[in-house]
Amino acid sequence: MMIQDKRIRSYLSPLRIVWSNGNIRNAESLLSPGSGQATIWSSPGTFLPPGASILLDYGKELHGGIQLISGRSATEFVDECILHLRVRFGESVSEAMGEPDNQHAVHDSVISVPPMGSVEFGSTGFRFVRIDNVEKEKTLEIRELRAVFLRHDLEYKGSFESDDPLLNRIWHTGAYTVHLCMQDYLWDGIKRDRLVWMGDMHPELMVAATVFGKTEIVERSLDLVRNETVLPRFMNGMSSYSLCWIIAHDAWFRFFGDIGYLKQQHSYLKGLLENLLKLLNDEGAENIDAKGSIIDWAYFGETNELRGGFQALLCMALESASRIFTALEDANSFRACRKGVELIRKSRICSSKAKSVNALQVLAGIKDSYSVNTENLSVRPLERLSTFPGYYILNARAAAGDYQASLELIRKYWGGMLELGATSFWEHFDISWLENAGRIDELAVPGRTDVHKSYGTGCFKGLRNSFCHGWAAGPTAWLSEHILGVNFLASDKIVLSPHLSGLKTLCGTVPTALGMLKIECLERKDGKIFIHYEAPEKLKLSIPEHFMTSLKESL
Repeated sequence: MMIQDKRIRSYLSPLRIVWSNGNIRNAESLLSPGSGQATIWSSPGTFLPPGASILLDYGKELHGGIQLISGRSATEFVDECILHLRVRFGESVSEAMGEPDNQHAVHDSVISVPPMGSVEFGSTGFRFVRIDNVEKEKTLEIRELRAVFLRHDLEYKGSFESDDPLLNRIWHTGAYTVHLCMQDYLWDGIKRDRLVWMGDMHPELMVAATVFGKTEIVERSLDLVRNETVLPRFMNGMSSYSLCWIIAHDAWFRFFGDIGYLKQQHSYLKGLLENLLKLLNDEGAENIDAKGSIIDWAYFGETNELRGGFQALLCMALESASRIFTALEDANSFRACRKGVELIRKSRICSSKAKSVNALQVLAGIKDSYSVNTENLSVRPLERLSTFPGYYILNARAAAGDYQASLELIRKYWGGMLELGATSFWEHFDISWLENAGRIDELAVPGRTDVHKSYGTGCFKGLRNSFCHGWAAGPTAWLSEHILGVNFLASDKIVLSPHLSGLKTLCGTVPTALGMLKIECLERKDGKIFIHYEAPEKLKLSIPEHFMTSLKESL
């Protein structure tokens, strides 16, 4: 059976030479686009003598590999033989200059290069490429060294533009991060793992729906995890990730209302529900496997500290399942879900200092949002924050109406990655890494910390840390939902309630199942918010009375 790759390929020349070593001639020619074809009479390319090295920057995070087009010099390349180059990919300068990890994708290898021809190599996430001529005697002439940029041709239907350029950049960076992760399936990262991790997928799905609308990549990925997880196993080997599968389906149905697709999940969901209810005793205490699950890398290994988060996640999943079973008109399963939710909420709640745990308990309806925000989430808000649960922390703070402080959190934390040179968001980041840090797009500077090489935790210490990880893109979905104010109650019912929170102007678009919703917001001199919007005809749009509005009229 032939399977067609629906992704598109683009070729990008490097933007700059970061570093070189050895007597390289005509290195700048690598920055000029060519024909992509080896020819006899081409002007001389770049000559890389034995032992020489060069590090190139393609300007932004990419998914794909490289295409090398070789040449021949009558004086220096007379033997018609294969030459060998060492190729190193890096999401940072440090990674490309170091010893990249080869797990999940090859990032460091010696490749064979034919004379007067071309060779393509690599399938990974990268921005930087280092080339070393490992031949002892032969010089290689390189006519072009292009990045092969592989991704789906997706329209950015959603948008977010305000008078704060940093927030705009953060929204677009999150959208681009998830776009890169939407390859054959919706991956967690494009450098390392490159797998369909169900927990990672929930914030990714929220971003994908907000930016790209309904896509088969998301549904294909949800189905893949379901099909490969034969009950009573848990998805990806973690009980918490099966909970995320339910929460994700609830969100996807709320966005797009595809009852036919939801019905395809009915049988599996009923079997999964039976397994989940076995995790509860009559007092509502849960027996979820916290050791084998993930919630927060900032608390890696601290199982007791995180247990209350799994308790809340189970409650959230049962809430989501009850909404799904309502749509599927399955009254018995609905009642079973509600009983489980009530048991958990009446049980002893596991306490924790972790902001991620407190946030999940708010979202599960277990704790009061205002008291949690005052006593935990707003206290040293950047302390032990990590990218994945950051999305849930933002949602919990929004539940308490703390929008302005949430924007400041986004500016400092996600903006901190951009400050270090990021063009996509990372698997893990700690605000303390900013202290005396060198940029990831520059060579290591003596006296400054090499962020990529020096930090990390769990299974991604040092250079293994993924610098394009979809679970970190939550602010994109959050900004559209809470600041632009588009809250889906159902696929045809939206509450529009913008929170400018210090912004003076704001506009954006959000795709819906019925068409595009377009919004412009302006804070008037008297402090009132004026909303101009264009909405699909059949969309039921509810706007609080304190806003001034106009429909299909200019401001």
